[in-house]
Amino acid sequence: MSNSSDSPQPPNALTIAGSDSGGGAGIQADLKTFAAFGVFGTSAITAVTAQNTQTVTSVQEIDLDVIAAQIDAVVSDIRIDVVKTGMLSSAPIVALIADKAEEHGFDRLVVDPVMIAASGARLLREDSVNTIRNRLLPLATVVTPNIPEAEVLADMKIDGLPDMEEASRRIHAMGPKYVILKGGHMEIADHSDDLLFDGEVFETFSARRIKTTSNHGTGCTFASAVASGLAHGRDINRSVADAKAYVTAAIANAFPVGHGHGPLNHFHHWWDS
Repeated sequence: MSNSSDSPQPPNALTIAGSDSGGGAGIQADLKTFAAFGVFGTSAITAVTAQNTQTVTSVQEIDLDVIAAQIDAVVSDIRIDVVKTGMLSSAPIVALIADKAEEHGFDRLVVDPVMIAASGARLLREDSVNTIRNRLLPLATVVTPNIPEAEVLADMKIDGLPDMEEASRRIHAMGPKYVILKGGHMEIADHSDDLLFDGEVFETFSARRIKTTSNHGTGCTFASAVASGLAHGRDINRSVADAKAYVTAAIANAFPVGHGHGPLNHFHHWWDS
């Protein structure tokens, strides 16, 4: 993949994830986020979900050969500056994405290890975790787990900053260049802290905590925002800082959608909320 920073055209991103019929997460959130950051978005859909703000009622995985064909079709024609993965759902799909990452030389790979939807529905089979650890994380530039996901990947309970740091060390040892452990699930006064670890140094990114039910797709949006920064050729620190600020504003300016966990306002800079 080439660096687009010297090009007058916007960079291009590929999201490999599931489709959310409710429009708040998955492929839909990824493409909205790319657009908000001035990145042209392409996609390879791994699963189709029937869901809304309250629940996931059905999931249909896409055949492996169709997932592979989507990826091949995009990269054979369009320069891809960053790849972001989301819902991969099964071990064979995870293994396929790892194979394609190696085949096509994805050198900017952002892995969002999606496991459970905001509604509580499981989006990753339990037997897929080891495949993520062993096949995908060694290829990742960045992995962006939340607290529950980090607990699964690191095989430990997280309760406080020391645990976040230890979990980050364990996950980093699996191969990614950077670990961003998101602290939104941890109730820390009036702020939410995300921890960036490069194998040596920890950096904390803090934002005010917003009490809201408009949080569907937060993880997808954050990872896509980080990916967008990398696609523009920005360093990891600025990419994370920009992503944190964007997600915080998108939550703060969300408008009511549905009767459960509503989506963020991905275009809060342009819309009146």
